Amino acid sequence: MDLLQITSLLIVLAAIFGAINHLVLKLPGAIGILVVALFASFGVLITDLIWPVLTIAETSRAIITGIDFSDALLEGMLGLLLFAGALHVKISDLREQWRLVFLMATIGVGLSTLIVGLGFSALTGAPILIALVFGALISPTDPVAVLGVLREANLRKSLETKIAGESLFNDGVGYVVFLVLVGLAFPAMGGDHGAHDSALMGAVKLFLQEAVGGAVLGLILGWLTFRIMRLIDDYSLEVLLTLALAFGGYQLSVYLHFSAPIMAVCAGLLIGDIGAKHGMSEETRHYVDAFWKLIDEILNAVLFLLIGFEVFAVAFEMDYLVTAVLCIALALVARLAAVAVPVLALKPFREFSRGVIPIMTWGGLKGGISVALALSLPDNEWKPMILTITYVIVIFSIVVQGLTITRVANRVGREPDLV
Repeated sequence: MDLLQITSLLIVLAAIFGAINHLVLKLPGAIGILVVALFASFGVLITDLIWPVLTIAETSRAIITGIDFSDALLEGMLGLLLFAGALHVKISDLREQWRLVFLMATIGVGLSTLIVGLGFSALTGAPILIALVFGALISPTDPVAVLGVLREANLRKSLETKIAGESLFNDGVGYVVFLVLVGLAFPAMGGDHGAHDSALMGAVKLFLQEAVGGAVLGLILGWLTFRIMRLIDDYSLEVLLTLALAFGGYQLSVYLHFSAPIMAVCAGLLIGDIGAKHGMSEETRHYVDAFWKLIDEILNAVLFLLIGFEVFAVAFEMDYLVTAVLCIALALVARLAAVAVPVLALKPFREFSRGVIPIMTWGGLKGGISVALALSLPDNEWKPMILTITYVIVIFSIVVQGLTITRVANRVGREPDLV
């Protein structure tokens, strides 16, 4: 199948599954599509077991594995999704929470990576660098999943800003940490000490180049786009400029070896706040918001559909599944530490609303980015296990945590909102 046929198939299935969810399951949109896709995938697998002559599973697996999920998300959809998400997070709101967001996106990601890595190594006997790679890909919360759920959940504004802001930034930081650890882990396998030292220095340079370069590029491109938009009062052209910024900026970041996710977030924040206030008319703001909300909804639907279909790429061995269940608990413990340490460190200097630690722990959803990173790993003996465990954690996170976060928030966070 060519690209147009695959795209058409995914959009048709997303629409059909969305309608089934709306009429029957009545779950939040993206989660409902994921659940219907999971049912359909397992239905195909069961049908293949009963009537193997139909070879439905083989055909489905060939189609799904023919779609490079990692490239489709990391090199295509992610830039648009992050830009769309950042557009609706106001810098003024984020400024009030920046200390916590910064600590959770840096120290929190590092602490979670370490806890998951050490735990995974103890559970499976994996080499520590391989285990840390798994820790890096599963630790960041996925802004696509988080923002999709936040639209349905009725959380307090300050909590929503904390969760959304942290997910936008820790995703970019986590991606850079993942790249650094992959660069260390796989060349280091079988390498000498000198090569390891050289790789370590290269990893430090890579981190600085990716993180700082991505942020600077995003702010520069966002500012240039904003200045152009101030000279124009044509909503269709201004919508096109934002689309060019998201597409072109992301690809330029990839070409320059900067962090494209961080670029997309920084550019989206600048356009969504300063650009909306000082560079757009009321009519343009309406059209830009509506356009990007629609793009966000459509891509979310397709992405969650793909996550459901990735069942065909996973090795469902019993040992892997048992380890995956243990790793769900491990990931939650690591997430608790990533939230609690920054919150407790800041508590002497500011007051937090009741239940902020359990709500942010349970609301730190994993998503398609973790699956994409697991699929992008070089082929090695640990990749099938890492992919299976990652997939199980992501499904648990989106379905179980995503559907219960509002209930958790209502139960533990009933006091008036505090910053």
